[in-house]
Amino acid sequence: MITIDGSHGEGGGQILRTALSLAAITKTPVTIENVRRGRKKPGLQPQHLTGVRAVASICRGTLNGDSLFSDKLIFEPGDINAGIYDYDVSQIAPSAGSATMVLQQVLPVLLFAPDTSYITVVGGTNVPLSPSAEFIKYCFLPTIARTGVNCQLELQKWGFFPIGGGTVKATVHPIGNPLNALSSAEKGQLKKVTGYGIVANLPHSVAEREIHQAGKLLAEAELASLSHFEIVSVPSPGTGNAFFLLAEYDSGVQGFSSIGELGKPAEKVAAEAVAEFLAFNRSPAAMEKHLGDQLLPYLALAKGRSTLQVSELSPHIATNIWAIEQLLPVKFEVNGNSISVEGMGKARI
Repeated sequence: MITIDGSHGEGGGQILRTALSLAAITKTPVTIENVRRGRKKPGLQPQHLTGVRAVASICRGTLNGDSLFSDKLIFEPGDINAGIYDYDVSQIAPSAGSATMVLQQVLPVLLFAPDTSYITVVGGTNVPLSPSAEFIKYCFLPTIARTGVNCQLELQKWGFFPIGGGTVKATVHPIGNPLNALSSAEKGQLKKVTGYGIVANLPHSVAEREIHQAGKLLAEAELASLSHFEIVSVPSPGTGNAFFLLAEYDSGVQGFSSIGELGKPAEKVAAEAVAEFLAFNRSPAAMEKHLGDQLLPYLALAKGRSTLQVSELSPHIATNIWAIEQLLPVKFEVNGNSISVEGMGKARI
């Protein structure tokens, strides 16, 4: 039994997600204390509890402390099973808790199942402090596909704060051989920038204003010739708005998301995503910090040495590295914004 302090570093939910996923993969019993102690509302919130129970259901594990707001969790994993799995964050409590974070927690576990699995997660798809569904589909999944991950994602409904109710469906194929190492030292040439103005049960004029503002800012940055925009009207049980910018480089894709809020001008929504993109585009980094952060467990499991040059070595990244090192026999090397690791070469069989 390994004991992990959930208040370490930035003390958020990433320690919980990383620890449980890797514990299931390595069949290591784990106790997590001080769960999310660094957050304004500590303990297990609906999305975290959904993820915890999801991992346990996949590996037929046992849980102690899996209750709302619990600050201590004991997890003893069993064998990972393929199957058809359905999870709904609102079954814990009415919530727009992140469906994408639940999906990200179970995805690495299902890579080590004996067969293909089919996952449905209901919750928030575009909510604060979590990756958007567009980011997962168009940026994260294509990037980890380079390591050998084979996962398809279908977005059926979008979920916004405060109702949630979005639906994502994923098909996860198991791996046989270990994942491949990944190196990303230079981003290369920018080839295309696509902006999506996303509206649910709102006038198209909201997305049109976002696109106009984004186009203006990208033109000022002399990137108008590479820019393309689309209005996307999506089904949702509530109202909502988001803006997503996908940048395609020689080295791969990077995604930048922003979310509309009541009283927040559409122009500001677009400007937030564009500002993040332009800052990244000016930097020497090959990978945006959020994407790099989410890749780390996969690189630690992969075979061979991976190296990433990220836009910022955030406290979240540092905490994630620490959590991975508690569960896997790897040691990350950090030099400025460069992160390297010799993966353990974990195979399914």
